[in-house]
Amino acid sequence: MTVLQQDQLTDLLKQYEEEMIQLRRHFHESPELSFEEVETPKTIAAFHRALGHEVREGVGGNGVVAKLVGGKPGKTVALRADFDALAITEETGLPFQSKVKGRMHACGHDGHTASLLILAKAFNQMKDELAGTIVFIHQHAEELAPGGAIAMIQDGCLEGVDVIFGTHLWAPTELGKIQTAKGPLMAAADAIYITIKGKGGHGSNPSDTKDSIVLAAQFITNLQQLVARRVNPLRPAVVSIGHIEALNPFNVIADQVYMKGTVRTFHEEERGLLEREIEEMLKATCYLTKADYQYEYVRGYPPVVNHEAETEHVMASAEKVAGVEAVELVDPNMGGEDFAYFLEEIPGSFFFTGAKNPAWEEVYPHHHPKFDIDERALRIAANVLGQATLDYLEKNN
Repeated sequence: MTVLQQDQLTDLLKQYEEEMIQLRRHFHESPELSFEEVETPKTIAAFHRALGHEVREGVGGNGVVAKLVGGKPGKTVALRADFDALAITEETGLPFQSKVKGRMHACGHDGHTASLLILAKAFNQMKDELAGTIVFIHQHAEELAPGGAIAMIQDGCLEGVDVIFGTHLWAPTELGKIQTAKGPLMAAADAIYITIKGKGGHGSNPSDTKDSIVLAAQFITNLQQLVARRVNPLRPAVVSIGHIEALNPFNVIADQVYMKGTVRTFHEEERGLLEREIEEMLKATCYLTKADYQYEYVRGYPPVVNHEAETEHVMASAEKVAGVEAVELVDPNMGGEDFAYFLEEIPGSFFFTGAKNPAWEEVYPHHHPKFDIDERALRIAANVLGQATLDYLEKNN
């Protein structure tokens, strides 16, 4: 890649930055939930068609795949961005706050989509000099298992692709930082669904009941011992109950309690161990009063495991990008991401783009009703993805 191409990409992204921000705000105002995306993929497809790209809609469900063929032969690079939102009522008070109550872009997917679209527009201006092909994968349903990635792969989105890169705008990380890992970066994300079935009754006569709430409390407390005492302390793992429900009047002992939770691991050994041990602990807890239970362990996304050579490539490319102040290797994150499926199929790398405004006194985490990003991170994300693409095509030409 010539310095001229590098400078041209930087200049084009700077020229289109305001359009990038407006696109992000458009998507932010009109969020669509996982597997319910209709208008967002239409907008994405229309944008690419206006650029003259080959476009395929309905990929694996609601996904969109666009292809830009360069003026010279070469390798094929895929770049991925997700575009679904979450079932959260926004509380940011932003002028472009969600117009749909109970739905919000609380994870940055609006920014991912805007960044990739404008990067596609910049590359379109450079296509005659590009030695290779770029595939833009716009993925639906990242937030909800089984996710959109696996279905898009099965529908051929990676056919002919040599390498894939992706990024996540990361609110806890300072603007100007790029963070990644060689190997595991994000955890496998599994779900557990549990019902404890006791025997209800009047609150004044607990001896006539099998109190499912007491059993649930004991189970949740005992559950904390699994990671502390059953899992190798050098292998990260998390077990969390995020939902508990027993709807009754104040003077009624619950007949049953329903719980939902998540399990996060990086290795198959711990994943299988926790799947078995959670049920053993549940069984033992219910045995105390001869209560019954139902247990379902649902495997979600596998861990995100970056390929070493491709990660080193991204890091080297990021070092060249204006606005990037630091490129860091970080410890794995216990969050989940179905980008993992792409990395199981072909070489690639996933990285975090810092999106924390240094002037903010408080930073709200991903999936929070007040979540926001520093929009300057959009151009940095696009530029690092673009630089990695140009460098790869030159290196492998």
